[in-house]
Parts: sequence; C-alpha cells; structure tokens
Amino acid sequence: MRFQVMKEEDIARVIPLYLEQYNEYDNGCWTKETAYRRIHQIWAIEDSYCLLAEEDNVLLGFLMGYFKQFDDLKLYHLEEIVIAHSRQGKGLGTEIMRELEYRVKELGGAMITLDAVKDEMHEHFYCKLGYGNVKNFVPKTKMLE
Repeated sequence: MRFQVMKEEDIARVIPLYLEQYNEYDNGCWTKETAYRRIHQIWAIEDSYCLLAEEDNVLLGFLMGYFKQFDDLKLYHLEEIVIAHSRQGKGLGTEIMRELEYRVKELGGAMITLDAVKDEMHEHFYCKLGYGNVKNFVPKTKMLE
C-alpha cells in the first residue's frame, strides 16, 4: 500500500470512486460536476491535507480534510473518507485512518474530528479506531425554504 498527498490533478482520479460510492451504494445523485466542486472545495481550503491510497498504481481510496487552529491546539477535521467498495471491510479504511493519525501528529495536530452518519456500520468503524461521540456539541441544521 502506498499513501501520497493528493494534488489538484488527482481530483479527476478520485471522482469515479466518489460517484460509485455515493450514487451506487448510498443512493446519492452526484454528477461529475457536483463531485468535482465538492472535492475541489475541500482540497482548496487553506491548510487542507488529503491522502490517496494506492496499490500497483490503482486508486483504492482517499480521504480529505484540513487543519483548524484554536487557541490551545491544532486539530484536523476529516471531511471525506471513501474506500473502493470492493475493498471495504478488508482493513483499508483502518489502514488509511492510521496513516492519517500518524501524519497529523507529525504535522503538529493534537486531535482529529469528523462528522459521521449515525448508523451501526459507522459507529463500529470509528469506535474500533478509538473515536468517541462528543458530549458537549450537538449539530444544528435549518432547511431554508
């Protein structure tokens, strides 16, 4: 397995993986254009840090996020993690998350935060990696009509 930092020209490579996961398995309605916009927005954030996971030059997964500075710590917020469906449940997600944790710490990060779907699969995945639910924050949303 090889991990490398995502460059702007890699965005075109990750779009098919993104579309496959979110449209075929999560009932999304992403297009190439909306997926490009989402991925490019995250990639272009100041202090973004995005990784590709490859084996034999085949893209197997990627993750995207960015560093956020606070008064007492620097944290990394994970926005996206996408693993090729054929490789899910085989340890690749755990491997790329462990690599991210190592790199974030090396780059001065003290914490990783993320938002996850509230279901059994995501709860199991993040729990086994040591991620817990935040007790003092509650997400708020408002649909604008």
